[in-house]
Amino acid sequence: MVRRVNSCSSPTVTVVVIAFNDAGLVGEAVSSALAQGPVVSEVVAVNDASTDGTGRVLDGLAAVHPRLKVVHRAENSGGCGTPRNDGIAAASAPYVMFLDSDDILPPGAADALVRAAEEHQAPVAVGGCVRRELPRGRDVPWVPGLYTPGEVIEQPADRPELVRDTLCVNKLYDRYFLDKHAIRFPDGRFIYEDFVFTARVLAAAPRLAVVGDTVYVWHVRRSAARVSISLDRKDVGNWHSRVEAHHEAARVLSEASPELGRACKVKFLEYDLPIYLRELDPDPGYRAAWWTLTRNGLDCLAEADIAAARPHGRWIARLLRAGETAPADMDRLIRLACEPPCLLPPYAVGADGLPVWSEEFPVELDGLAALPLSALPVAVEVDGAARRSAIRIRVHDFYGRLAPAGPDTARLSFLPREGGDPVPAPPAALRAAPDGGWVAELPLRPRALARTGRRRGLRGLQVWDVRVAVSCADGSSVNAAPRPSAGLVGRRILPSSRYGVLLAQPYRTAAGSLALRLAPGAAGALDLVRNRFDRARAGRRPG
Repeated sequence: MVRRVNSCSSPTVTVVVIAFNDAGLVGEAVSSALAQGPVVSEVVAVNDASTDGTGRVLDGLAAVHPRLKVVHRAENSGGCGTPRNDGIAAASAPYVMFLDSDDILPPGAADALVRAAEEHQAPVAVGGCVRRELPRGRDVPWVPGLYTPGEVIEQPADRPELVRDTLCVNKLYDRYFLDKHAIRFPDGRFIYEDFVFTARVLAAAPRLAVVGDTVYVWHVRRSAARVSISLDRKDVGNWHSRVEAHHEAARVLSEASPELGRACKVKFLEYDLPIYLRELDPDPGYRAAWWTLTRNGLDCLAEADIAAARPHGRWIARLLRAGETAPADMDRLIRLACEPPCLLPPYAVGADGLPVWSEEFPVELDGLAALPLSALPVAVEVDGAARRSAIRIRVHDFYGRLAPAGPDTARLSFLPREGGDPVPAPPAALRAAPDGGWVAELPLRPRALARTGRRRGLRGLQVWDVRVAVSCADGSSVNAAPRPSAGLVGRRILPSSRYGVLLAQPYRTAAGSLALRLAPGAAGALDLVRNRFDRARAGRRPG
């Protein structure tokens, strides 16, 4: 039950800001909460025993902002759950929101959420969240398409896919609802505490009101000296924490609703597992530890849970269960976890003629025959540079599925990392290769692509992901992320009448796909040097 207030202009929200050693950023976060206007009656900032002056910054702000209350913890909690719980305990308003010290609330966020909660008598209101890549400022929507603006969800069990949104910060909560159901965050050093908190909220079956506004800006600083928990994937302990948090969330949801519990387990197979797998550290010791940990982590999944996942998630889970140690073709498995997925040859078949992972691991790739051509994890490899302005590709037939469709042309397309529409290159004819599959020479024109990027407002270094679209005679098509050969990777210096010089660097991403960095002129070259330095510094960061 939601308690009504007279008007959304009445002070009704406590914003809880948690901070640890973030003196340089916490002021912006607090200011964004105070700037929400009179709907925010107070901002409770919890300083988790910082040692860098964060406490002094907060006390200074509190001296000039009466709505800011600062709670200083005597000992660091080791996580985010305890300070958030402290903030709930200190809150006096009927509604509560959460904000991290390095993020911000956009203008009007609190007011929009309160209006929705009041209008629909909803204990929880939810809005949009964007991940803002800094310093460039590219916004990537969080779980796009999950919510419909203006909708009211009577109970989470009606929409099991809601388990995909594990954030606690893009929502407004009725404090009475949290108290009534004893909903709090896990205390102490519990990473991914929002997984469990969100599961506890959904398990309590609240009505949810959805607003169309963006209510949270999640800042992503990949080159920061101290990366966020979600980006710190070089330590296998991070994955262990995520698996444990998932287990607890699945347990909570399963006890409340079998549908929500299964959706949580499927989400793990289709989302959590692939994002870690495709960024897997190449160190053999790390991979061995990761494999054992993940294989044991699947013990809580029944076969029905695995069968409910999409094909690629099912295949990965069954392969993990089939081998006590990682297979020799681990890189092949990593490519299957990419987006778009890619399954490199060889394409083995079992004794019954059905497609299997490999002769070493004859795990059936069930459901393959029912997949449309566009969903097949087709493999495209770049053999090398055919000439200065073209690359040579090879398209592999996939268990004989492509040949009947008649692949006839292929074309490159370039997706800007900054967001926006892809830039297609001219198509080229495919021809059958003597040893199977198809080959083509595709135009690669860095100068023209750099000019397009500039026209779109891209300044300095441009980064493009590369895709190959294969079109077939029967009207079907499939997109793939090409895998570059070693001969293609390397920096090239191209003369340019517009920029003087253009640095073009085809490179292999962490997941093994082809991407392209373009650095037009002196400014672009400087950005390329900075980018290389940031990546090198990130690589030296202790895991």
